[in-house]
Amino acid sequence: MPNLNHVMIMGNLTRDPELRYTPKNVAVVNIGIAVNRRWRNQEGEQQEETTFVDCEAWGRTAEVMNEYLRKGRPVYVDGRLRLDQWQDKEGNNRSKLKVVVDNFQFLDSRGGDPSSEAPRSGGGRSSQAPATQRSTSPAVAAGEPHQAVDEQDIPF
Repeated sequence: MPNLNHVMIMGNLTRDPELRYTPKNVAVVNIGIAVNRRWRNQEGEQQEETTFVDCEAWGRTAEVMNEYLRKGRPVYVDGRLRLDQWQDKEGNNRSKLKVVVDNFQFLDSRGGDPSSEAPRSGGGRSSQAPATQRSTSPAVAAGEPHQAVDEQDIPF
């Protein structure tokens, strides 16, 4: 039976990225994205709900996200779902569903201040930054699969 685990999310960052490194010096970044949904109910009243999604990126993608993304900035994320399970200090079973980022795109050229501006493309273009940027690790750009990560590499 075929399987598919693919997620596409577009929303705004709920906090600044949190970058850490594993003991083997692999970058991992955690971000939160708020996704809004608006609709009209049966009475014609405008309704809105916000879904908060935790995301995690690895390697060069994590470093680029940490460098250029800030709280409030819109972003498109493409990845897969992963369920983390653990026991808390009281021995209760806990779990959390998150998105593991494979690719992402900036949805604006600036995040509100010049220091959060996306990198610019060369080649004699105008002084405005491109509307979108795409970041992938070299392995993903070359079409190679992600390198496996050992559970001992995760510091948390």
